[in-house]
Amino acid sequence: MALQEDKLLVELHKDRKNNTFSVGDIYLGKVSKILPGLNAAFVDVGYEKDAFLHYLDLGSNINSLNKYTKLAISGKPNMPTMDVFHLEKEIEKTGNITNVLTVNQPVLVQIAKEPISTKGPRITSEISLAGRYLVLVPFSDRISVSQKISSNEEKSRLKRLVQSIRPKNFGVIVRTNSEGKMVADLDADLNSQVNRWYSLTEKLVGAKAPKIILGELNRSSAMLRDLLNESFNNIFVNDSLIYDELKGYIKTIAPDKIDILKIYKGKAPIFENFGIEKQIKSLFGKIVSLKSGSYLIVEHTEAMHVIDVNSGHRMNNDSTQENNALEVNLEAAAEVARQLRLRDMGGIIVVDFIDLNLPANRRMLYDRIKEEMKKDRAKHNILPPSKFGLVQITRQRVRSETNVEIHEKCPACEGTGKIKPSIILIDEIENNLRYLIYEQNEKDLLLRVHPYIGAFLTKGFYSLKMKWSIKYRRWLRIIPSLSYHFLEYKFFNKSGEEIKL
Repeated sequence: MALQEDKLLVELHKDRKNNTFSVGDIYLGKVSKILPGLNAAFVDVGYEKDAFLHYLDLGSNINSLNKYTKLAISGKPNMPTMDVFHLEKEIEKTGNITNVLTVNQPVLVQIAKEPISTKGPRITSEISLAGRYLVLVPFSDRISVSQKISSNEEKSRLKRLVQSIRPKNFGVIVRTNSEGKMVADLDADLNSQVNRWYSLTEKLVGAKAPKIILGELNRSSAMLRDLLNESFNNIFVNDSLIYDELKGYIKTIAPDKIDILKIYKGKAPIFENFGIEKQIKSLFGKIVSLKSGSYLIVEHTEAMHVIDVNSGHRMNNDSTQENNALEVNLEAAAEVARQLRLRDMGGIIVVDFIDLNLPANRRMLYDRIKEEMKKDRAKHNILPPSKFGLVQITRQRVRSETNVEIHEKCPACEGTGKIKPSIILIDEIENNLRYLIYEQNEKDLLLRVHPYIGAFLTKGFYSLKMKWSIKYRRWLRIIPSLSYHFLEYKFFNKSGEEIKL
């Protein structure tokens, strides 16, 4: 699933066929081991490795949850509804897990972080059911409003509305999507989540751990639940089953948006038709090029992710070194924020920007990063640039990083080596051509390429060569060379000297 903003790819998601142990899934687990030293427990939820449950993730109302779970599993006919259920005393924040859980005890838990690498799932017993506008929290009486809603008046209005419709023994978190919504919308969403809770209760009857009790929505529906708003223009789907599923879901959450959902029937693959395939190939490599000619180098280690910002030696000669560095850094800041969303990078990220001497410029860079990161739904924290030009970012990691293999088999060595993606070769040639004309003011340019590439660039009267000549108002000579390998190309000036890029 690809999310585009102004035709730029900003998020890429994969939905597993065996969609288990996803964030939000609710399981009946069994405590397999308690670790007093860590104040935590390992819980068997059916995964090959036990899930990790820390005391701080139990939730203050774990005793009420355990009591309710035990009653539900027993299947007694006089099972109390939530409005008459007697809540147990809340646990202390500084207590010990041995006072709450015992080995082999069944416990209702929710996946907070998917299995990553060699680790099992991270879980919580503070159950929450997310809707489009509200999040339902059983065994609580608190109402909280999203901090992203800036208006205090709107926060107060929403809190009053929710207070008037909140069922007893249910807490509510008011989501950002609820801004400006009327009580009828909030009530319908709240009732939907209450019904899900009672559906969960019915599935607990006679259940034996480990067992999944309530699955989260599939990734495509969850994306629409969290993201769908007035700014969406189109939703294209190339699978009829998913189309029907999303159509039914959109009818329930935003019937006025049903017309933007369309089934894609084009001959070309859907990602190729919308220019997504090319963006994937150019954005998931170790080197990410920027429009100005500068670039990022993205490295991954066990402990952190490191991003290095490079100017590429393409500087504006009319500006000072400080201004050039600031210009590259500001452009890079936007791309760094995009890369974090796109690759879903989590944990610690260190960005090595080009050094800035002026405090005002460092502040401008810091503000730009914070502004660009506002679009990111994952929880994150950003520190100001250090005196070495390093910006440290922590970003919530709840699932494995999105990783796409972009290298292709080398046609010259029959796959014994790897080459950069051929799909972005033409864009790379044009970017270099633009730089040579606009930045270096080259008048007469010669391009030498492999004969296959040369034929592709000159095919037809309105060829790419002709388009570039009209677009940049310079005639470009293209000469095929059998000595070049398939993706090799070089520019030469009017003196026949190679132009190093």
